[in-house]
Amino acid sequence: MNDSSVRAESASVRIDVWLWAARFFKTRALARHAIETGKVEVAGQRAKPSRGLRVGDALKIVNLGHETFEVEVLGLSEVRGPASAAQTLYAESDASKQRRGEARELRRAESAGYQPPQHKPDKRARRLIQALGDIDAL
Repeated sequence: MNDSSVRAESASVRIDVWLWAARFFKTRALARHAIETGKVEVAGQRAKPSRGLRVGDALKIVNLGHETFEVEVLGLSEVRGPASAAQTLYAESDASKQRRGEARELRRAESAGYQPPQHKPDKRARRLIQALGDIDAL
């Protein structure tokens, strides 16, 4: 990122643009949708996509439904650059990293016992599944 893409500390950037530039979401549309559905909080309050984000703001971001990041804004950018540059825009708290690691291990342990079927159910099995109403077995 060049100097023109990283703004001075006194300036502000739209929060949806910053989330996209910091690589929390792949597109601005996804960032905007997350903000509108309440998955992004600034200083404990819901934000609008057009809200100005400043250096020092504390964000809570729920990404992909299970990853929760608690970050502090260290820099502002309006352009999406390489991941190494994007990581310099924020600092994640140690407690947040620990909680994400614990949640990841819990999800891994929960899915460890799941054994997918080796083949698709035949016609008779599909009818039994439909008769029982067990949608999860499909």
